[in-house]
Amino acid sequence: MNRPTARVLALLEILQAGGTRTVAELADRLGVDERTVRRYIGHLIDLDVPVRSVRGRYGGYRLAPGYRMPPLMLTDEEALAVLLGLVAGRRAGLVTTSVAAAESAAAKVRRVLPEALGRRLDALLATADFTAPARPVVVPGTDVLLMFAEAARDRRPVAIGYTGWKGRRSERTVHPYGIVAHSGRWYVTGADSASGEVRMFRLDRIETATVLPGSFEVPEGFDPAARVLSGLAGVPYLHEVSLRVRGTVDQVRHRLPPGLATVTELPAGSARETAQAAAGDARPAGADARPGGGMTEHAGGTAPPGSGTADTTGDAAQHTTSTTRPADGAEEAAGGAAPHTGGAARHAGPPAGAGEGEGGGWVRVRLRAERLEWVPSVLAWLDLPFVIEYPDALRDHVHALARRLATGADMVLDGAEGARTGGAGTGSRPA
Repeated sequence: MNRPTARVLALLEILQAGGTRTVAELADRLGVDERTVRRYIGHLIDLDVPVRSVRGRYGGYRLAPGYRMPPLMLTDEEALAVLLGLVAGRRAGLVTTSVAAAESAAAKVRRVLPEALGRRLDALLATADFTAPARPVVVPGTDVLLMFAEAARDRRPVAIGYTGWKGRRSERTVHPYGIVAHSGRWYVTGADSASGEVRMFRLDRIETATVLPGSFEVPEGFDPAARVLSGLAGVPYLHEVSLRVRGTVDQVRHRLPPGLATVTELPAGSARETAQAAAGDARPAGADARPGGGMTEHAGGTAPPGSGTADTTGDAAQHTTSTTRPADGAEEAAGGAAPHTGGAARHAGPPAGAGEGEGGGWVRVRLRAERLEWVPSVLAWLDLPFVIEYPDALRDHVHALARRLATGADMVLDGAEGARTGGAGTGSRPA
């Protein structure tokens, strides 16, 4: 850094890091005396860089708020972070602007980069691929998103005009506790004046928003992301599913996709009864043990939870349940398809030694679904002993999956005949 121009640019880079820098600190970082630092500051001012002097004991120099950093000052790592961030954010559904705006921003950064660095980044973007599929994006207004972010930070109520999925428009006041991005959509969650409950609202369905005077307190320990997931789990669907699974709450939750179901501890008496039934010592009333599907239990006349705890959303959602009630249209698109299980399905019933499964206890898993066909694959992926409480129709789907798996396991290849099925227990295998 022998040339004065290089030291001036280095001074600008130091100031761009933020905060107020003393003359002594700048002189030490640049390896010059304090008089030279002041001369360099003058050079930056001549270039219309808004450098502000701060008086007082802790005074020095800083950049004016809102000053836009010239992209040419980006290091190789910073340029890579910016461009990859734009690409990855757009694919993940986190970009709140249009695709054209994100691509335009990336192009502007690319155009002002040094030629050599630009070529290297072009090579990366041209050859890089992503294993995660791109998510469809529902774009909220940027002004709405930023306004709610400020209101949540400052704890200011917001009056909104909201349109639900059925076109029903309502006026209400929201106390925004937090902003959450999930699967290509942005949500705000907080106290709702219309219902008196903690609700969540899709930002793209907010037509008008006005920050109001006043303030509010956020409940201690409130987790916006967890509340959005549980709210999506409360969207009503055709089928209510209730299961008992052997394991701990954390263990079962970690094996389920986020937002798929609610998992709760079973009361001590119910847990003991279920454990005895699974171990073969006793069966709960109405229990029905069938081959291939594991231990199952009829609901014994207990009705599924009512669907009135959540508004119908119209979009196919991520089949789940919860006590948290989402706002009109707080849905998650999934088209009724089975969630990704992360690998090939395993056996649907309890493994050997089901009475001695992992975790030592039992939990209740509840979810909602438009179709039951995908639920057995989730049970197979859990790979834990389970008991079906309801609906009875789920048992047929579990048995069907078990038969398909058993047939596939017994299928062998014959060089002359192609695929053929060996009988169970025959030991028929190619030589």
